Amino acid sequence: MAKPMTKSQIIAAVAEKADISKAQAKDALDGLAELAYEGAADGFTIPGIGKLVKVDRAARSGRNPATGETIQIPAKTVLKFRIAKAAKDAVL
Repeated sequence: MAKPMTKSQIIAAVAEKADISKAQAKDALDGLAELAYEGAADGFTIPGIGKLVKVDRAARSGRNPATGETIQIPAKTVLKFRIAKAAKDAVL
């Protein structure tokens, strides 16, 4: 199995495909990440890739696997990334 691309490899690939400098590609990726962080509460969509959404998880009971003791897991907010159908079709 091949190793995933590093950040610098992604920047180089984006710069080459878009015919821009590596510095411009880095700024574009950093800007996209910043927009995603700001828009995650309302849902942030990257067309053709997927959507970043904030989900509230309810409190629930669980078990400690070591002792078998029942514990209470508190409610919390988590981020999820829903993959777009176009990305699934292209990869699978």
